[in-house]
Amino acid sequence: MGGGGQLSGSVEPGSGRDSGVFTWEEVQKHSSRTDQWLVINRKVYNITQWVKRHPGGSRVISHYAGEDATEAFTAFHPDLKFVQKFLKPLLIGELAPTEPSQDRNKNASIIQDFENLRVQAEKEGLFKTKPLFFCLHLGHILLLEALAWLIVWICGTGWTMTFLCSIILATAQSQAGWLQHDFGHLSVFRKSKWNHLVHKFVIGHLKGASASWWNHRHFQHHAKPNIFRKDPDVNMLDIFVLGNTQPVEYGVKKIKRMPYNLQHQYFFLLGPPLLIPVYFHMQIMKTMVHHRHWVDLVWSLSYYLRFFCSYIPLYGVFGSFALLTFVRFLESHWFVWVTQMNHLPMEIENEKHQDWVTMQLQSTCNIEQSFFNDWFSGHLNFQIEHHLFPTMPRHNYHLIAPHVRVLCKKYGIPYQMKSLWQGMVDVVRSLKTSGELWLDAYLHK
Repeated sequence: MGGGGQLSGSVEPGSGRDSGVFTWEEVQKHSSRTDQWLVINRKVYNITQWVKRHPGGSRVISHYAGEDATEAFTAFHPDLKFVQKFLKPLLIGELAPTEPSQDRNKNASIIQDFENLRVQAEKEGLFKTKPLFFCLHLGHILLLEALAWLIVWICGTGWTMTFLCSIILATAQSQAGWLQHDFGHLSVFRKSKWNHLVHKFVIGHLKGASASWWNHRHFQHHAKPNIFRKDPDVNMLDIFVLGNTQPVEYGVKKIKRMPYNLQHQYFFLLGPPLLIPVYFHMQIMKTMVHHRHWVDLVWSLSYYLRFFCSYIPLYGVFGSFALLTFVRFLESHWFVWVTQMNHLPMEIENEKHQDWVTMQLQSTCNIEQSFFNDWFSGHLNFQIEHHLFPTMPRHNYHLIAPHVRVLCKKYGIPYQMKSLWQGMVDVVRSLKTSGELWLDAYLHK
């Protein structure tokens, strides 16, 4: 792991580099692409070279360059002792005794209380998995896949049976999406290597996607949710403008790539129908080839081989391709509404360097708990708890939720919970509001 601890730039006489003791002001200077430091538990690390080898991707760790990354480091790694060995070669010093443990005037009390909550959750066993839960979840996905094929094999390929088959396959795909999410967050097995292996099976063989692509994209979202230029989920490629700041910026600059005042209407044409079958599919294939993720490519191709071998005898080549496209179309609607109702109506802003709890709560909201909502969203109706504790098994979110609400109440942080319907309505409402802000700025500023 050598090389990461090499200092970048010239040594300034009298600076903390001579003694290995640094101030926050000096740490914050090292946040460029070619010179990156960060702090974990008051220790200063030079990650400039390590970012290229970081298993979670270079961008997610780079987003914390020049900052205190303690909370993110703890949240993402279930086995802290194991990953500590990767930090040792990168260590270059520590914060001066006179420096606070937190950077940029973050609230130390919130950070300490949240750490105490994490310790309490560990003592109560909330990070321990119930294997039966995930076995049953995988079982019902496989059962749905088999049922979809049996229906058209036994009952024929008429329009009614084909439509029913498509609904069942889309359901299986959506549920497999929630399951791969669990393995991707290392929340099922104790050992990371088993999570990684089963993750490749579920997202690759059951869905035809890429584990590496998902990891590198999704961890950025968790590290800096709803923050422009850091969360890829709010990079809308100028098709939509989000939040309260971006629309005004676009309006003032007279940027009009799209009629943004109508985005709440064309969202129904460009968002839910096209995200998975078009944008994600192209991005996944391009990423696997460009970055030479050959193992992921083999897993992905195994899905398509299995699908077409199963359905070409029934529908032919063109019919099988049409069936797959329609299934992706249905799944995409499911995915977009579930994922966007937790984030899109929330604060979407530029970097504010907030503490972990405040940052996550301002960018996420919950949907009411029910058996259907839990199943329908893969427990992402507990989006707040998931973002605070991304490695916690999802069947324990409801147990930690009351403690999170108490913490939020203590510090006056809004803990938003909505009905499923209201969550979906708010997606459209937020797009409409942002579009109106853009139009006003475009015409009058």
